[in-house]
Amino acid sequence: MRSWTDTLRFAFQPVVNLTTGGVAGLEILARPEAGDILAEARRDPELDGELAVSALRAAARKETLLPLHINVFAGTLADLGGLGRLHTAVREAGRLPWEVTIDVGPPFTHVPHQALLEAVGSLRNVGFRICADGVGDGDLPLRLLTDLTPDLVKLDASLLARPAAVRAMRTLCEGLGALLAVEGVETESQCAAALAAGAQLAQGELFAPPARLPAADVYVPPRSPAMAAPARSGPMVREFVRPAALLPATASAGRVRALLTGSPEVNGVLLVDAHGVPVRSVHRSRFLLSMSGRYGHALYADRPAAKLGDAPRAVGVDATAWEVLDVVAVGGRDRTSDDVAVVDRYGRCVGVVRLADLVRTLADTQVEEAAGLNPLTRLPGSDAITGEVDRRIADGRTFALSWLDVDHFKRVNDGAGFAAGDELIRSVGRVLQRAASDGTRVGHIGGDDFLVLADPESLDPVAASVLDPPWSAGGLPVSLSLATVLCAPGSVSGHREAAAFLAPLKKAAKALSGASWVLGRAGLPGHEILRGAGTAAAPAR
Repeated sequence: MRSWTDTLRFAFQPVVNLTTGGVAGLEILARPEAGDILAEARRDPELDGELAVSALRAAARKETLLPLHINVFAGTLADLGGLGRLHTAVREAGRLPWEVTIDVGPPFTHVPHQALLEAVGSLRNVGFRICADGVGDGDLPLRLLTDLTPDLVKLDASLLARPAAVRAMRTLCEGLGALLAVEGVETESQCAAALAAGAQLAQGELFAPPARLPAADVYVPPRSPAMAAPARSGPMVREFVRPAALLPATASAGRVRALLTGSPEVNGVLLVDAHGVPVRSVHRSRFLLSMSGRYGHALYADRPAAKLGDAPRAVGVDATAWEVLDVVAVGGRDRTSDDVAVVDRYGRCVGVVRLADLVRTLADTQVEEAAGLNPLTRLPGSDAITGEVDRRIADGRTFALSWLDVDHFKRVNDGAGFAAGDELIRSVGRVLQRAASDGTRVGHIGGDDFLVLADPESLDPVAASVLDPPWSAGGLPVSLSLATVLCAPGSVSGHREAAAFLAPLKKAAKALSGASWVLGRAGLPGHEILRGAGTAAAPAR
């Protein structure tokens, strides 16, 4: 009689890093030739646990070095209290637990939440990484998602039709310290939408279909800098993580040489202790040069590879790309091509980053930002400000969007000349920049129009900086008008709606004489006159 193992095969689908274009891991998918063993596994936790072990062993037979994603039903974890046999299989395969991500999938309904959380905790304690799978198209409660504190959240591609939801999930992931992936990506437009919404990883037919052999190459659509999700303080290092080649700290030089010569894509090997903490870093070129020298193999082959390694360079998974550059800058120039280990909160290696990936992205970002600067004031244009507005809306933050311009600017140019008008605009831009706090963004959208995005408590200093001093151009007195709309969470759906609320406030400010400031609230009628003389409008409620 044939067992279920005789009719079951496994396929591998790459999980792609959208920043580097490289393969970040392989999801192992069960492909039964007959019957519906997955439906049986959903009802039978023991069978589901056996499937997880079989998936791991199938990957081991392919001798892939890539991190693995293994699917397990949430009910299985709650019922079994962990995956002891999988842990044993990982050790037998010569892999490390932190190279394996458990994709916890639906259904979650009727699963005892406390039992599930305890099982996930036990898996995490031995080093396994946790992924919340099927989010957006399943029954995973938001409260349970946050309690799971996953390392990765996988969204269904159908959610890309609701970009606000994807952006909100990206914000949640940032708070949880998780990466965001989109699965089921089939078209380049979906890939672009995933990037625009802030996803760092993706998988689907577009990149590579599931196959019996792990894919060596994947297709990733060309990425323009404009497609990248802007970062608040520089890109996060987790967006650049590549799989690490890990070996025990006791590994011989001969074993490291075999790994490097058999895997030309590997830049170096990290030697880790029993807990997965990097202790030595072996650089490909320097190591092979030592081994290939006269008597090199005879001298080193059976000796610990650590003798040919260097102290590892490491950064936390929450570091920014700029912090990685700081780490690389400390030390000899001969190590600039070394991989930098990325470690979790326990110090365990979860991957590596390469300097070339960081420099390329940072350079593209700076070029894109420079292209968007106004040539007169060197301030960002409207795209940068409106993009930040959308991010604050997705974050559920209260913010103030202000529109500042020069009254009767055409008369200034006609009366004092365009050079005097240009100098006035530059002066206003400089004052706004000096008054801007950390949470304030200033943009010059053209002509005499400026946009200011700020937290409500930062408004008064900015307003005072431009409305208090007397302004003139070529000897002609000049006044400025400021209009502000306060946007509470849920009051606007996007930057276009915020701009629509701001337009009538600008008109009201321009109707006042002298330096003026009008403030309104999104979705509420009326406005307040904070500066300027004229006919009072109905106060905002």
